[in-house]
Amino acid sequence: MPTPHNSAAKGDIAKTVLMPGDPLRAKFIAETYLENPVCYNEVRGMLGYTGTYKGVRISVQGSGMGIPSIGIYSWELFNEYDVDNIIRVGTAGAIADNVNLREVLIAQSASTNSNYAAQFDLPGTYAPTASWKLLSAAVEAAKAKGSIYHVGNIFSSDTFYDDSSSLSKWAKMGVLGVEMESAALYMNAARAGKNALCILTVSDCPFKGLATTAEERQTTFRDMMEIALEAAVSVS
Repeated sequence: MPTPHNSAAKGDIAKTVLMPGDPLRAKFIAETYLENPVCYNEVRGMLGYTGTYKGVRISVQGSGMGIPSIGIYSWELFNEYDVDNIIRVGTAGAIADNVNLREVLIAQSASTNSNYAAQFDLPGTYAPTASWKLLSAAVEAAKAKGSIYHVGNIFSSDTFYDDSSSLSKWAKMGVLGVEMESAALYMNAARAGKNALCILTVSDCPFKGLATTAEERQTTFRDMMEIALEAAVSVS
């Protein structure tokens, strides 16, 4: 049955979903890489498509910005639409010295300042972590492509405009970059017994004063998209 946020019927969505934050990036991926893509959702402009890639049925859908938004969409995909794998394909700001513009981050774990985990009533601090089968598949795909990539911890922040200027503190702990969604995705996957991974392209380097344009973020980060697609095929 459709949800308040997704008009798809059961069976419209594949077992593996690529999930960019930007619905226009979802549209670009579907029209560029998928054969015979069909749009299954337009509710709130959060476009979703299903097609095939190398003969494997794959969906791609926007998540919106921030932990609350991806928390809703990924929860519904895992629990209402029987999706098994979600691969976030997003952007990040690099905060590690050795990470540069347009390089790829594969998020082994996602530190966060969000209170999202409080709902699970855990007797401690939870460590949101990627699923190994997706992580290993993405690393192999990145190696095969010859991409410049980094595997490690990222920071999922609830604030884009951070009044405390905390990023340097996270960088001291070896965190590679900052984004706003992955911790919730990893927690939802864990709770549902499903699989999740975050693959990010470095769109800006705040400590170096470098940034890409909004159009570049929608349409030119192809290494990340192709790594995610190859990983999706390998686990399907």
